[in-house]
Amino acid sequence: MTKNCLHITNGNSLTDYLRDLDFKEDILTWQEMLCEGPTIPAINSREFLRLRVNFLKEYYDIEVNTREIISEVSKLDETDKYTEINLWFEYDLFCHINLIGVINLLHQKEIKKPLYLICSGRVKGEKRLKGLSELNPEQLKSHYKEKILLTREDIDLAIALWRTYCGKDHNILKPYIVKKSSFKYMSNCLRAHLERFPYQKSGLSVLETNILNIVKDNFIKSKGHLLGYCLNYQGYYGFGDLQLSRIIDKLDLFFTENDTGIILNRKGHEAILDQHNFAKEINNDMVYGGVNRLGFQFNIKQNKLIKTIFNGN
Repeated sequence: MTKNCLHITNGNSLTDYLRDLDFKEDILTWQEMLCEGPTIPAINSREFLRLRVNFLKEYYDIEVNTREIISEVSKLDETDKYTEINLWFEYDLFCHINLIGVINLLHQKEIKKPLYLICSGRVKGEKRLKGLSELNPEQLKSHYKEKILLTREDIDLAIALWRTYCGKDHNILKPYIVKKSSFKYMSNCLRAHLERFPYQKSGLSVLETNILNIVKDNFIKSKGHLLGYCLNYQGYYGFGDLQLSRIIDKLDLFFTENDTGIILNRKGHEAILDQHNFAKEINNDMVYGGVNRLGFQFNIKQNKLIKTIFNGN
């Protein structure tokens, strides 16, 4: 293993795993969820930190230790000693938005070291997509050995995607879905992102509709039981407990909950059948980068986001 590299991981779990596997190099642990909440292009700014601290407190009651964050990111102030930087991020939307954010932070700090990507997802012999921390030691070391050097075009793509994500028109992301790059799963993540917006007919996103279908097709004992299903069957989103629990709570109006479990009520069946647009009733006002999801709806025929009529002014 290279002795003068910096590893940037996608969270504490992976950092601890790498330490257990005797990775002795410096590690910067990235602990953010940039796929939700407001963002601005200038990651390396006080305004960015203020936005994130306020968002995490308001939406998830998370008290951010700003000193800890500043201390962790300060590892990027002494990069002269490194010959390369390794980016450990997974196949899902959660990780990919963090990934393009990190690449932009490195760009804004004018760090020009070679960047290598270690990204998990499809693994030979495995039926489902795998996170980095889910890989066994041999698989993880193999991923590291086969890491991908990001090209100038890859870095420019990440910069463009971040600026667009922080902007007001996420339809600009569409052409990038078919753009070839070293980011093997970027196309899937960009599609998943656009489908987070309410569909015009039902007012539900793909993920919200999937949750209703889980309730319809399975015996669900409780919200905790439903959360377990959602964690395992969420495709390319990669959301954690807090995020999915918030979405489930927003969908309360579609459930009837009693001693025997949770079932869909009449509204739930109407939503699945696209009989009514429930976007305003759900009132999931999550912000994605530079836009509020309630400001747009996804039009299947046009395959793009349309400005919401009741937010049209």
